[in-house]
Amino acid sequence: MKISLTDSNGSGILRAFAQAIGATISGRFVYIPESKGGGYLTGFTWGHDLRMMVRHYYLKEDVLIERTNELVDGQDDVIFLLSGVYSSPQTQTDLAPERAYVFICVQALSALMEMPAHTLFGSVTIAVSRQYLRHLFGEIDHPIVADLLRAKNNFAVEIDSSPELVKTASDMLHQSIPERLESRYYKLKCEEMLCYVFALLMQREAKAMSKLHISDFRSIYAIKEHLRLHLDEAPAIASLAREAHMSQPKLRKLFRQTFGKGIFEYYQSMRMQEAARLLKEKRLTVSEVGYQLGFTNLSHFSRVFEEHMGSTPKKFSALPIGS
Repeated sequence: MKISLTDSNGSGILRAFAQAIGATISGRFVYIPESKGGGYLTGFTWGHDLRMMVRHYYLKEDVLIERTNELVDGQDDVIFLLSGVYSSPQTQTDLAPERAYVFICVQALSALMEMPAHTLFGSVTIAVSRQYLRHLFGEIDHPIVADLLRAKNNFAVEIDSSPELVKTASDMLHQSIPERLESRYYKLKCEEMLCYVFALLMQREAKAMSKLHISDFRSIYAIKEHLRLHLDEAPAIASLAREAHMSQPKLRKLFRQTFGKGIFEYYQSMRMQEAARLLKEKRLTVSEVGYQLGFTNLSHFSRVFEEHMGSTPKKFSALPIGS
């Protein structure tokens, strides 16, 4: 199913998405109909400076959302997507987990959102005005933070999540405070998560970000998708640069700026995450996983896996699910 949505007033796409899939709206909750999946979306708005949406649902069919943002005058928001911060309910062990990461961009960037069937979408999206961010974090002396707070250019940054982020997000699912205090509680949790995100940003190399055109943004994410779909093939930088219509130095620079890793390093990380999934969820053998991911030498596969995951594939596959 493909859904085209336009966010024309900065208030988000919660109700537009609900209408598109025939969801039920009850107060601040949007409930996914049983015919489409299960779970809910909900959100809070604190004036024009801070908004938050929580997704905790799954779908029975693939959905592709084509989102276009049309900014109102004076709007200058930064978007924080905290993906994969919620685990599947025990009654839904057949759901694939959403990859855990943090994506940061400006509101002006439009995007395609892929929602594969039978995947738990457990995420928090926070939209914050740059003025409010400067109020919270304006004293931090770090080039990336400074660019995020003051630059008017487009940018996109992706970083790994952290246990602290996951815990704070999980706290929101299990809170038991009076309804009249909910808004205040969620706002505090929202700001707490932003603190953890900025702590992660400060771990990045202290280097100012280059200007990112929307076409560059799309090309970089097309390269990322290419890597994901070809985990059994080592990336050829020259070929990827031609595909992205960039010089090799520009591609390397913007890719590292966006993802914090070089192209091969990022590819190898994705490869090992997929190896872990195949070993644990699909219960494939070590040799089956190694050959499926393009390794001809299983000893080499074991060494690379241990470097990334902290144990050999054989030991990892023997651990109980959830370990």
